[in-house]
Amino acid sequence: MAMQEILLIIPSYNEEKNIEKVVGELKEHFPQFDHVVVNDGSSDRTAAICREKGYHLLDLPVNLGLAGCFQAGMKYAYRKGYRYAIQFDGDGQHRPEYIEAIRRKMDEGYDIVIGSRFVDRPKDLSPRMLGSRLLSGAIRLTTGAKIADPTSGMRMFNEEMIKEFALQLNHGPEPDTISFLIKQGARVAEVPVRIAERLAGESYLKPVVAARYMVRMLISILLIQNFRKRS
Repeated sequence: MAMQEILLIIPSYNEEKNIEKVVGELKEHFPQFDHVVVNDGSSDRTAAICREKGYHLLDLPVNLGLAGCFQAGMKYAYRKGYRYAIQFDGDGQHRPEYIEAIRRKMDEGYDIVIGSRFVDRPKDLSPRMLGSRLLSGAIRLTTGAKIADPTSGMRMFNEEMIKEFALQLNHGPEPDTISFLIKQGARVAEVPVRIAERLAGESYLKPVVAARYMVRMLISILLIQNFRKRS
């Protein structure tokens, strides 16, 4: 059984330059949280570092991508009986000091709480903000829910959602799944957070990739979710 009530799921792909700093900070300053690093078939020393340091590790033999990697972490959380699970980046951008505020919001009866970069910020016209606003508008149009930062990767899930993500093969940690779950009755809230700069390395989300992602999510939210079934 789980020793703590909150599990930090840390999807990691080629994060050898960051993973020791990220998990080391958690173990030193936030021992009240459990963690599991899900190594997504990395070709560098991510898994080796985790073993050397004694971190809790799920070592996937092949690269499954974020959806498969995160689902593996949720299966772990489900089987261990955690009350809450939170997606937590292995590159140092997510800050652990916001986790307690997110948990307190969860305790008000929400199923999912998003650590939002934009919920308390003034409007800006950056490409990232414009893309997020487009997705926010699509979610509001199709569900009636106002989500300021649907692309945030820092999301906490309760036991029911842990089970949902662990057992449903088509549940990726993406805005279209959040939209789908809202339609199914999930209660979603946001808590303001600040995201740090990546500690080292480069994000895979280049401008062209990001643009394609936004288009794919918009099509999914506006069209495909109308035909999606909950098995």
